[in-house]
Amino acid sequence: MVKEYAVTGSESENKSVVEQSLDDFRDYLEFNNMSSNTVHVYLFAVKQFLGLYHVISHDNLMLYKCYLMEHYKPQTVNLRIRALNCYTESLQLSSSKMLMIRVQQKTFLENVISQADYEYLKKCLIRSGNMLYYFVIRFMAATGVRVSELVQIKVEHVKRGYMDIYSKDNKIRRIYIPKSLREDALKWLRQIDRVSGYVFLNRYGDPITPAGIRGQLKKFTVLYDLDPKVVYPHSFRHRFAKNFIECCGDISMLSDILGHESIETTRIYLHRSSTEQKQIVNQIVNW
Repeated sequence: MVKEYAVTGSESENKSVVEQSLDDFRDYLEFNNMSSNTVHVYLFAVKQFLGLYHVISHDNLMLYKCYLMEHYKPQTVNLRIRALNCYTESLQLSSSKMLMIRVQQKTFLENVISQADYEYLKKCLIRSGNMLYYFVIRFMAATGVRVSELVQIKVEHVKRGYMDIYSKDNKIRRIYIPKSLREDALKWLRQIDRVSGYVFLNRYGDPITPAGIRGQLKKFTVLYDLDPKVVYPHSFRHRFAKNFIECCGDISMLSDILGHESIETTRIYLHRSSTEQKQIVNQIVNW
């Protein structure tokens, strides 16, 4: 049963209490080695909850869960439930947690860039002399790296051939940089006199942000007449997974490379994309 934790008083007092509560929660998350992205997402969820309900109680948590289900996709609902569970745990208010909602597993992938479009985009970027973004998309498609991880890659990692990512529970996931990509990237880095530090920098010499990459990819869809639904950072991670499973077939290894907590998450790559399913059905069904 969840105890009640109230935010009461004047508007200014409430604001002060909420801000202090969020600061304490941030300290709790950072103490438990949560990633900066997780900290940001969890704080947003708690701030949203406290903006809707001034008392943490079982009834209000259930109301918040209903609110989330009415306004967001299941994955987002579960993410915010995890955030509130973590928050009540930090306050030592809960002996039980809100249950996640079940997410229906799809038997197909949606909006994955095709190998042909991936090759076409690479050629367009080479032709326009945009080697920075040529290597941005190539690293994502050849390593399976998340965009938040991509921006952390340094020249030292390329020279070494891999980058280790440390998770919140102190597990290490190794991102491998294939030999062909490593050789081409090192050649490019020598040409631009980059001998150390972050690989992907913007025009001001600062590391490119995930938002900056997303924005640039949107521009490429217009510039090169590509479908914007399939040109986004995670699409290239999907492309890596699809190619890997087709060439290797080791789903357990793929799950480790992608950093999935469960191999069940990885099984989606055993299925065809929705576009591929449609093409196959059109080709074979003539009755």
